Amino acid sequence: MLFRQAVVLGGSIAGLMAARVLSDHAEQVLIIERDDLVGLDVADEQIAADPENAVGPRPGVPQGSQVHALLPSGLNQLERFFPGFIEAALAAGAVDPSPDTNRFYMDGKLREEPPSGPAAQALVSSRPFLEALIRHRVLALPNVRTAHGRADGIVLDGDRVVGVRHGDEEVPADFVVDAMGRSSRLGDWLESHGFAKPPMQRMGIKLNYATALFRRPADAKVLTCISIANPGPGKVARIGGFTPIEGDRWTVLVSGYADDRPGRDAGEFRERCVGDFPAEFGAVATTAVQVGDVITYHQADSRRRDFHRLTRFPARLVAVGDAVASFNPVYGQGMTSATLHASALSEYLRGGADLAQPALSYFRDVKVVVDAAWQVSTMADLALPHVDGPYPKGYKAISWLSGLVFKASMRDQTISQRLGQVTTMLAHPSALTEPRFLLRALAIGARA
Repeated sequence: MLFRQAVVLGGSIAGLMAARVLSDHAEQVLIIERDDLVGLDVADEQIAADPENAVGPRPGVPQGSQVHALLPSGLNQLERFFPGFIEAALAAGAVDPSPDTNRFYMDGKLREEPPSGPAAQALVSSRPFLEALIRHRVLALPNVRTAHGRADGIVLDGDRVVGVRHGDEEVPADFVVDAMGRSSRLGDWLESHGFAKPPMQRMGIKLNYATALFRRPADAKVLTCISIANPGPGKVARIGGFTPIEGDRWTVLVSGYADDRPGRDAGEFRERCVGDFPAEFGAVATTAVQVGDVITYHQADSRRRDFHRLTRFPARLVAVGDAVASFNPVYGQGMTSATLHASALSEYLRGGADLAQPALSYFRDVKVVVDAAWQVSTMADLALPHVDGPYPKGYKAISWLSGLVFKASMRDQTISQRLGQVTTMLAHPSALTEPRFLLRALAIGARA
């Protein structure tokens, strides 16, 4: 035990995971959230009895209705912090598709062999379903409670945090976690106390995407399909995907960039599935019954706040999840990154940290997670004609090598497995620079 009371600002997946970690180290953990988390609490049994209607998108998550992916690395962390999570999720209705039902298309070409190994492990569900399972487990912890509303600032005593402002009161806190998401106001609060804001990097992506749900027939093959179309002469960059989720449904996503905007019209959605993506998309969209409306979402940029670059920062204060970095959501890194930030927080608190000093070692560990996700997503986004940087050093050479590795992965299982470990955040992108691996990828990719 390190604290009397720890406070988490935000009840997102990142905030819930931070609260779970802090429950091991604080007598009380308080989650301050604008949505009523207690009112949203649903037991596993209720979800299993009616997985389609027991949970819905949380008001504070505008993108909650869109397709979400929990990568294998994130699944490992959920099982670590909530033993038995996978089994309970499957019992409540989550889907564990067989690897041989996965379809991956690159520029219209199907990968020759399905993925295998740890990177092929999956637990497929909607975002509200997964968040509900995590929320129920966190709120069931005896030392975790919630407060409905929003925080309006932090309270400092010298160079350490001692509380937060919530409404008309000051809530004492021995440790504070910012889980307020992309729109976090922590930088402004720091500036008002004489600290520098963390430097922010932005990459304008102008992503537009739309999601629709379809009834999955009992006799339908439980397919998971991803399609990536790269930009080029006469080609439009598009990413689409569909997955089986709880309640015997498919969730289908189609996306575009810049002026290519999927709309909310169901007929247009079906036309995009048929005309812009492999045949499996059209089969779902034209033969299955649509459930509900088409939901659209726009994200202007990817962004990261580089806390690790600050030399002066209040003690007993950290940030997690999208408050640190948010990426192009089509790569599915957000929820998994949040679980890995929780792992970094656990490492920091269990490692004999000097709580009188800023949590610099925590932010260094989080930087490793952010760098991994940022490299994978932004390297792909920099190929888009409307994206104008920032470019990393050696971008042209890296881009050329990346292209060959992707081509090789479509033909070679060894290359595919290593690349899959990186894209599912089981391995750092540096795993792709091992000389023997690169030589194999270059030879196969050049032939392709």
